[in-house]
Amino acid sequence: MTTRARRSKHLLPGFGLTLGVTMLYLVIIVVLPLLAMLLKVGGMGWPEFWRIISMPRSLAAYRVTFGSALVATAVNGVFGMLMAWVLTRYRFPGKRLLDALIDLPFALPTAVAGLTLVTLFSQTGWYGQLLEPLGIKVNYSQLGIIVAMIFTSIPFVVRTVQPVLEDLQVDLEEAAKTLGATNWQVFTRIIAPVILPAFMAGCVLSFARSLGEFGAVVFIAGNLPGLTEIVSLLIFIRLDEYNYEAAAALALILLLTAFATLFITNALQAWQLRYTDRTR
Repeated sequence: MTTRARRSKHLLPGFGLTLGVTMLYLVIIVVLPLLAMLLKVGGMGWPEFWRIISMPRSLAAYRVTFGSALVATAVNGVFGMLMAWVLTRYRFPGKRLLDALIDLPFALPTAVAGLTLVTLFSQTGWYGQLLEPLGIKVNYSQLGIIVAMIFTSIPFVVRTVQPVLEDLQVDLEEAAKTLGATNWQVFTRIIAPVILPAFMAGCVLSFARSLGEFGAVVFIAGNLPGLTEIVSLLIFIRLDEYNYEAAAALALILLLTAFATLFITNALQAWQLRYTDRTR
């Protein structure tokens, strides 16, 4: 192998230095905090760990958090898919503005989002004054938690599916229609298999984002133990009580869930790449 060929393997100059700085950054910012949490959990022993994570208050927080995240993910899956389809398949006035608004939850501080949602769904708010007479209470209920999770996590579905739809070859759809396929058959047999991995990956990311949401939820949930208290808030309460062992044990549950969702996302992305290579 010539010297030029060896250099072409590393496009950036100073590969060893940049790699070392990157690894040092990851160790300081990511690895060491996680290691400290694992050491804190490992020092308490299995009986104490199990007692903390299986307490009635902890179980209620799991139920509220995971249940709300699942509902929010289901809603985001439907409407995120529709938004991605509209943005890629239609031209209309204000399309660029709508496309920019999709990323608003990424840029908006979650505390600001929470305050905005509380104002909108209050008894005198734009939405609340219409829903309250119908007996639908959003603020300080699990429904409010779901709404906050939907708001903060829907961009993941849209931004994951949208590039796949943009790269999809329209010629295949037109050829199928000329052969007599209906719109439903075109979608289920041509479009759906291609976008399914990206769609599922977006839903998994949306679910993971909902699990970790804190700022937007605490303002609208009411934070009633056993009713509207999420795991992130319970961790914060344990830290405020200087009960670091309990906070670490609860955080480990969310960490394991995050690793599981990350593994699923990577598997789906690998599946998508293999499927794309086979169809080319």
